[in-house]
Formats: sequence, C-alpha cells, structure tokens
Amino acid sequence: MLAARPRLEPHRRADATSVMVKEIYLSLQGESSHQGKLCSFVRLTGCHLRCAWCDSEFSFKGGVRMENAEVVRQVLALGAPMVEITGGEPLLQPGVYPLMEALLARGLTVLLETSGAIDVRLVPSAVHKIVDLKTPSSRETDRNDLRNFESMGPGDELKFVIGSREDYDWSVGMIQAHRLNERPFGLLFSTAFGMLAPLTLAEWVIADRLPVRFQLQQHKYVWEPNARGV
Repeated sequence: MLAARPRLEPHRRADATSVMVKEIYLSLQGESSHQGKLCSFVRLTGCHLRCAWCDSEFSFKGGVRMENAEVVRQVLALGAPMVEITGGEPLLQPGVYPLMEALLARGLTVLLETSGAIDVRLVPSAVHKIVDLKTPSSRETDRNDLRNFESMGPGDELKFVIGSREDYDWSVGMIQAHRLNERPFGLLFSTAFGMLAPLTLAEWVIADRLPVRFQLQQHKYVWEPNARGV
C-alpha cells in the first residue's frame, strides 16, 4: 500500500527565519516546463528519503545556517528573475515557507522541487510546485503523500521519474486510477538518467498517446552528469 508509513506533516513557526543551505548558484533550469530559462538555485540540506537513483546525496548533510534575509540577498545578487528551492527535501525545514514568501515579495518567479512525501498545502499558492511522485525503481513509493493531488493547482507539475517498464506501467496506472489528466496541474515524464534510454520512453509515450510532457534532465546533457553547481 502506498500509505504504509506515517505521514510527515509540514510545520510553520513565526520564528522560522533561517534555513540550512548546501549551495546557492546560477544556472539554467534543467527540468519542468521552465526548462532552459535562467534560474538561481537554493539547495537546502537534508532529506528523509533514500531513493535508489538519487543524484543529490551530497545534500543530505552539511551546509551553512543562513538567515532568510541573507539567502534573498544572495539570490538577488545573482540577477536571475527565477529561483528554485530544492534539496534534499526543502519542506523539512520550517524556515523554507517564509523564505519562499520573501522571494515572492521581491518579484521573483519561485519554483519548488519537492519529493512528494510531504503535503504541499502550506506552500504559498504563487509558488510553482514540482512534485516528484516516487515510482517503484526509487524504492520509496510507500512514502508518496497522495493528498498532494488535492493540494496542487494550475502552474504546478507532477513529475514521474521513469527508470524501467515497470515504472512506466505504474505511472500510467496512477494517472488512470486518480484521473490525473483531469487535474489542473501538469504531468511530467522524465527518464532516470543512465537507467532508461530517452528514445525508449519517448516511444512509449507516443504509442500510448499519453497527456504528459516528456522531458530530460537538460543539465546532464549540457554539462558532465555529476557536475555540481549547474
């Protein structure tokens, strides 16, 4: 069952004025419908999941505690009109909610990349939420919080990382069972880099005429796949 483990709930505190930051950098957005756009990235430390194909294990520990105001200052200094909050799992940190609000207040387009294991209902509505629904090859499907289907809205996107035919069939089944193609948010199908050939996934999507956006992790084709800060 997908709901086998206890749910983690998001928390907000009035005094949550800082976050643990792993890195802040400027690059091009590599995924989602915003792919290819100039974007600043704020990667927060920590994650409660251990996905089999995780490409950001370096963010599980370490980092520097920063006041939200300093994070905003550094993001603005990078000069991009868009910023993504990522991790790790950024929603584990109470300070991320006021941080997102502060970035929105400065007129930035704000994206959130989150694992899908925490309900996004407390995330500011103006934030573009990219929620990763964990497929079988991640070995974390029982962490999926399906309440996110009700918490996501227009401008948000549900991402399926596909590493095998099993993942693909499971994802198609989820779309059908929960009528996800009738929801207001977009659907993304992405290959697990190095596990499934992009051509294979593209042909499956075409053959089944799926109502999804096929995507690649653009940054892994432009730069060396394990490169940091890109």
